[in-house]
Amino acid sequence: MAAVKEFLVEEKLMTLVALQKIDSKLDGIRVLKGELPMEVADLEDEITGLTSRKTRVEEEINGINEFIAGKRKGIVDAEELIKKYDKQSSNVKNSREFDAINKEIEMQRLEVALCEKHIKDATDEMMEKSRKLDTANKAIATKEAILTTKKNELEKIIAETEKEENHYIDLGNTARTKVEGRLLASYERIRKNYRNGLAVVPVDRDACGGCFNAVPPQRQSEIKQRKKIIVCENCGRILVDDDLNNVVAVQ
Repeated sequence: MAAVKEFLVEEKLMTLVALQKIDSKLDGIRVLKGELPMEVADLEDEITGLTSRKTRVEEEINGINEFIAGKRKGIVDAEELIKKYDKQSSNVKNSREFDAINKEIEMQRLEVALCEKHIKDATDEMMEKSRKLDTANKAIATKEAILTTKKNELEKIIAETEKEENHYIDLGNTARTKVEGRLLASYERIRKNYRNGLAVVPVDRDACGGCFNAVPPQRQSEIKQRKKIIVCENCGRILVDDDLNNVVAVQ
């Protein structure tokens, strides 16, 4: 019975070592991609934001154009009224009618002047909006050029590594089914704690292969017996003997 138990623990350790080596292979592939996936996503978000800003400015410019068109029509209408009142002024019967017509003419001239001022102010505003639109267009073009370059780089790496990555993903999924739930959860938790993703490490030169702290001789002896899961007292990584680590190969 004891021999079976020892074999089961050793098998668990070998599966963990295999899983670690598989995950390390995947980590290496992801290092090749570096920050590219995040950079691509960030650039796409920036372009979306700039495009929304551009659309907003275009709508504002359209609104200003409509406003200017309305004011220009107001000038035309006012000038038509001025002509009409001028014509009427030659047929007035008394000074009161004359004053009333002159007042109407003056009001329409004021309307023309007011419309012209509104047009000038709106034109100035539109020029400012146009500058913003031009800036947004240039920013979008620049970001899109960078995005194209980054995507091409990423696609090239993906094309070169996709087959290998999928192979190790499949191996990793299979290996995970062979590790009991609590042990797998511990393994995943330890991996997340360290940037290099090492959760299972060999004892190398009497030290932990993860944190390089010395492992006492008695502890090393227990590790070599492979009768229980032993973790580094300093970093919490799962420790295996160097021989077992070297026996497990991942293709």
